[in-house]
Amino acid sequence: MNPSGYRRLILTRHAKSAWDDPTLEDFDRPLNDRGRRAARALGDFMASRGYEPEEVICSPARRTRETWERIAGAPLEVRPALRFEERMFHATPDVLLEVLKSASAPTVMMLGHNPGIAEFAARLPANPPLDPDFRRFPTAATLVVDFQIDDWADLRPGEGSVMDFVRIDGR
Repeated sequence: MNPSGYRRLILTRHAKSAWDDPTLEDFDRPLNDRGRRAARALGDFMASRGYEPEEVICSPARRTRETWERIAGAPLEVRPALRFEERMFHATPDVLLEVLKSASAPTVMMLGHNPGIAEFAARLPANPPLDPDFRRFPTAATLVVDFQIDDWADLRPGEGSVMDFVRIDGR
């Protein structure tokens, strides 16, 4: 649990997806083997650092759902409330901000897609990570950013403090 006046966002791009079936719609693409390994490794990383979401807001696309399922398979202490949000499928940064402002738990995880996730991540912190991959936000990348606010509705971009940025490859 987070103290009053504090909110944490765990912002994640889905893990690597498969492109081998040209008949599938983009929405229905699954994770590939590398993506499945990366998502599980991300869950283990989160558990090792104590990054435990109390609420998860996830795009309903197959690859984001599968990413969450593998993260949740890690030894997390908390089983968060899970919401699939249609608007998060290829959402713009403004839509992602609107969705986040509707969150209720102090620690929220959002799982989505590029380019919106990368653009949203770039807007959040006062000082972005120095990692050269931060701006492109590769698959299975995760930003952990804290805000000194009492309610998500009070969030203003550019005021977050980066706690972590990790890229999990899955190779």
